[in-house]
Amino acid sequence: MKRFRNRNFFWGPILTTFILGSASAHTAPMANEKPFTFTTWSKKTADGFSGYFEVPENRNIKDSRRLSIEYVRFPATGKKAAPPIVYLAGGPGGSGIMAVNYRFGMFMALRKYGDVIALDQRGTGRSNDLANCESKQTIPPLTPISDAQYIDHHRSALQECLSFWRNTGVDLTAYNTLENARDLEALRQHLGAEKIVLWGTSYGSHLALAALKHIEGSIDRVILSSAEGLNQTVKLPSRTESYLDRLQLAVNQQPAAKTAYPDIKRLMQRVHAKLDKQPLKIQLTQRDGSKKDYLLQRRDMQQIASAFIADPRSAAHLLNFYRAIDLGKTPTFDQVPGRYFPDGFLQPGAPISLRPMPTAMDIASGISKGRKARVAVQAETALLRDYLNFSYRYDGLAPELDLGNSFRTNPKSDVPILLLSGTLDGRTYIESQREAISGLSNATQVTVVNAGHNLFMASSAIQDTINLFMEGRPIEQTTLTIDLPDLAPK
Repeated sequence: MKRFRNRNFFWGPILTTFILGSASAHTAPMANEKPFTFTTWSKKTADGFSGYFEVPENRNIKDSRRLSIEYVRFPATGKKAAPPIVYLAGGPGGSGIMAVNYRFGMFMALRKYGDVIALDQRGTGRSNDLANCESKQTIPPLTPISDAQYIDHHRSALQECLSFWRNTGVDLTAYNTLENARDLEALRQHLGAEKIVLWGTSYGSHLALAALKHIEGSIDRVILSSAEGLNQTVKLPSRTESYLDRLQLAVNQQPAAKTAYPDIKRLMQRVHAKLDKQPLKIQLTQRDGSKKDYLLQRRDMQQIASAFIADPRSAAHLLNFYRAIDLGKTPTFDQVPGRYFPDGFLQPGAPISLRPMPTAMDIASGISKGRKARVAVQAETALLRDYLNFSYRYDGLAPELDLGNSFRTNPKSDVPILLLSGTLDGRTYIESQREAISGLSNATQVTVVNAGHNLFMASSAIQDTINLFMEGRPIEQTTLTIDLPDLAPK
């Protein structure tokens, strides 16, 4: 494979080269940086620098090829020198640079406390030169198949893709959270900073927790939301059941929603049983506007639910889907953006495809034997079974990628930590988040009532709390409450 050096990358309306070079008045480009203006999808702009630094792809191999890790740096607006703040996107596989579009206000607000870095981790966004894999495996769109057959198709697809990547020279053993953490140390050195602040969400929090174990001395403080512990890549089905109980309590606060959904769990059970008895033929709109027939099975609804429970707003759509099927109607999937659905669902009959970085990262973080056994037992009776994290079904297929149980132990540290957790987060459950930081002695936990997985922009009070943390001031209000969206059927 050729050495990856994409210096002239242009990303549609998102990044526009700043020809005049009008850098911020109190700073200048560092090594390997160029001035540019970031333009968001909503046409907001901010001057900054586009930069890169180089790292070995695999630090365990002498003369490993070099990777270019790309980032965007927004210079600090405060007068006091402070450590740079590095944003760690979720996924795994999310682009930190792309995330500026979603969290522009936070990126700008944090400049008061230091340079803010939007990082594209190795194998993501502008730091990616790896080819996706399209397998020969397809799921029959109009023929019912069992869960076992469905899982076999996906395991075969992974094995095909592992061979494909090996044959094209991709070193998947270099794409794991430990190497990502070492990249953060390389970034710190590149920036010439004594320490860095980590700001991570979801998988980004997983990476931040790993960094606390491996480069603790280089970390000034850490802001986390929706934390995923180092042995929590695969979620416990019992925690999903507890989340659904919390969702029911939220529904019960709204009379119209309570009337429509008096018992969420029984509604889901009825629909699953109905689809097991008779799958539902539906039509799915394709990108070109055409329609394709598809046979909706119980497993499809479990996977859709696994995606939609992340936040209250998407959970409201999910409940509407279930209610429609329960009433003998066809759910209106077309009214929801496609990004909310599981990979491949909206393209029936398409080959199963896999992305190298997220596939390798999840397999590498893995699952301990004890946790795997708990998941297996709980999945037998859980409403969503084990579909929340499909990497569970890949366990054992690529043992050379697994980082092992030593990686999965919780970090112990006295670095200041702020954790923001939503009570209606259906991806990283609030009980699990508390467990994930149990070894951190200097942690402040803030519960955001009614917030989901993507909570950073849910309330100005969240930014106020982060400001207090960055200023080293006490956080007295450790419970914040935001308004519930309308959960009633539309």
